[in-house]
Amino acid sequence: MTVFRRIFLFLIFIAATALYPRQGECAVVQDIRLGAQSGSTVRIVIDLSEQVDSKIFPLTNPDRVVIDLPGTSFSVKESDLPKRDYLNGIRLGKTDASAARIVLELNRSVIIKKSFTLTPQSGFQWRLVVDLELMAKTDNLKQVTPEWYDNSVAEEKKPVQQTAEQPKVKPLIVLDPGHGGKDPGAIGVSGVYEKHLTLAMAKQLRELLEKTGRYRVKLTRETDIFIALYARRRFARSVNADLFISIHADSIRKPETRGLSVYTLSEKASDKEAEKLAESENKVDLIAGIDLSGETQEVTDILIDLARRETNNHSSYFAEKLMTEIRKEITVLQNSHRFAGFAVLKSPDVPSVLIEMGYLSNKEEEKLLRQAPYREKLAKASVRAIDSYFAEKHKANFN
Repeated sequence: MTVFRRIFLFLIFIAATALYPRQGECAVVQDIRLGAQSGSTVRIVIDLSEQVDSKIFPLTNPDRVVIDLPGTSFSVKESDLPKRDYLNGIRLGKTDASAARIVLELNRSVIIKKSFTLTPQSGFQWRLVVDLELMAKTDNLKQVTPEWYDNSVAEEKKPVQQTAEQPKVKPLIVLDPGHGGKDPGAIGVSGVYEKHLTLAMAKQLRELLEKTGRYRVKLTRETDIFIALYARRRFARSVNADLFISIHADSIRKPETRGLSVYTLSEKASDKEAEKLAESENKVDLIAGIDLSGETQEVTDILIDLARRETNNHSSYFAEKLMTEIRKEITVLQNSHRFAGFAVLKSPDVPSVLIEMGYLSNKEEEKLLRQAPYREKLAKASVRAIDSYFAEKHKANFN
């Protein structure tokens, strides 16, 4: 074989290596695009030459989203990838299992909302789409655990289990000022935003609760920021809350309507949510302190239902206590204890209520809600109800 022939064959080999993926690498990442951002939602689109299975999961410290694509190589370069203000960068690499790895380095925590694959169409080949929800830049929600999707396994920190040897811990109450940031909530007849009134009320209630020395209190938000509904609920679970109170104000097209009401989760909504929970891949900590990963679906369904019913009973019991105290102070609606499927009420193991303080569409009630002394009356009634609730609960546990 001549020298020229050897050089020619060597060049062909080099070209083939560059043009075709190695054995086991059938798909190629051709591009990574960032879709238009809508509010706090970000869409990641990965263009692929072939359909590929994926594993998508978040990491923290620092915040990252990792996308693993088995049997895949890259034809795109890191230097060509897009840049955004929420991204510190995008890294490309390989795992020990020869999977292509895409790492999105973020400057804030995120929740992976969903992911799906689009088949070839409209001039595109295969596309993997990942939707993320950016969390607000706030230390207050650092303990919110991101949700995991696809083949990943969701992990939530296990709630601390109290033992007889541990010192008594004060009950933890999570107050949730409704709306915030881009979501103003209802707008009153004077132009006041619901989001500002709910935050003011939550801070007043926290102050009174902390003054008693009997409770620990956390707020889902301290400032005017947007927080997703399920993030509020997950925050309460992540800190092992003993009671969750979501604070809102209402609006209706009938300006004469006024009065406070309290909502707890309806049985119908409860059953639907329990069904979703039962379908979860990860059954560890589905109910606080109980690992269901080794149980059958039938046992899991029964235990979730029992936990949900017990939590709903506690929620309704507290709601009745609350309405008893509030009726002494202000006007309430007829049938003031109501039931609905609000997302923030769906924790399977945290008693939860939602207070509608009144109607911002009613001129007199809106004026009252803007006044700190009026809100303090609501707060004091709430503290009395909370005292009564935990006193009765302690007595029941003791007996």
